[in-house]
Amino acid sequence: MTLASNSEFKSWVSQLKKDIRSAQVKAAIKVNTELLRLYWRMGAGICEKQKSASWGDGWFKELSRELMAEFPDMKGLSYRNLQYIRQWYLFYNQGNIIVQQVVAQLQEGHGQQLVAQISEEAFFSVPWGHHLYIISQCKDVDRAVFYLKKTVENGWSRAVLLNYLDTNLYERQGKAVNNFNRLLANPQSELAAQTLKDPYNFDFLTLDGEYRERELEQGLTQNVTRFLLELGTGFAFVGSQVPLQIGEDTLYPDLLFYHLELRCYVVVELKITKFKAEHLGQLGVYVSAVNHIKKKPTDNPTIGLLICKTKNNVMAQYALESTNQPIGISEYQLSKLMPENIQSQLPTIEDIEATLSDIKETKDFKKG
Repeated sequence: MTLASNSEFKSWVSQLKKDIRSAQVKAAIKVNTELLRLYWRMGAGICEKQKSASWGDGWFKELSRELMAEFPDMKGLSYRNLQYIRQWYLFYNQGNIIVQQVVAQLQEGHGQQLVAQISEEAFFSVPWGHHLYIISQCKDVDRAVFYLKKTVENGWSRAVLLNYLDTNLYERQGKAVNNFNRLLANPQSELAAQTLKDPYNFDFLTLDGEYRERELEQGLTQNVTRFLLELGTGFAFVGSQVPLQIGEDTLYPDLLFYHLELRCYVVVELKITKFKAEHLGQLGVYVSAVNHIKKKPTDNPTIGLLICKTKNNVMAQYALESTNQPIGISEYQLSKLMPENIQSQLPTIEDIEATLSDIKETKDFKKG
């Protein structure tokens, strides 16, 4: 018997490969963390010298030349990237946000919280390319920290991060009208409210002119990977038009999901018209049926999500008060969400893409 066919040997080698990969990831994260700490100290020093030194306009470029000559194998010391380091440091010190405290904490390595919202460890664990994307599309620190935290929590790649930045997740997360606080126990009610968005962005669909609800449903199921990305982390697709047998009758809800964090089924009903109060009656029956037919004793109560073309928020809230089933109501959009036309000194996406080609410090950073 050769070693290649020896099961014990193959099992040991497989485990060894996993250990090596794990060590590589940990090493890459450590390298990234130390690099960003260096960038932060450099940013602080550059800003301080710009305030106090009288070296003329060319000192910034001369600094880059000196550093690149001394460390020819180190990327990220170009004049362009030094400018981004300065902008990054200034961004998180805008508006007099406890500037001296934050700088002291980050330089001394204390385990305090940056702007009291994200830990120092999490802040420096986000790859540099992600940081550049975030400061290029966020005007304020609260919005930026939201995306930093989501990146850390969900392990977003640069492509996924850019998608959520482009579709304004910060403004949409947790905005659906709902009655969860009244009908669900904490912490499920709070988590369920934060899980739903309003509006949902269906730009990945190719529906033109007049279309029917069935066509909208088919478009979402045919693009289920994109739809799951838009729904957010934790959703698992169970099926479309899943039959629910109730005596001699059979119900067919549009879409059925299971949420891994909420530990419950989520029934999604689609409407291509403006919200009407009677829509809740049908969805409420679906939710009740799933509770009776599919819900296990270990599952939390099923919730419903009605996604309609438009809604009157006050009417939606009134209608939710008349139902005893936990339901959220959101709109959907097919037109691209247009970013605000705001001029800034922060880098553009084109600038970032150009810079990233010069800043591939680690394999982890290359892969995003």
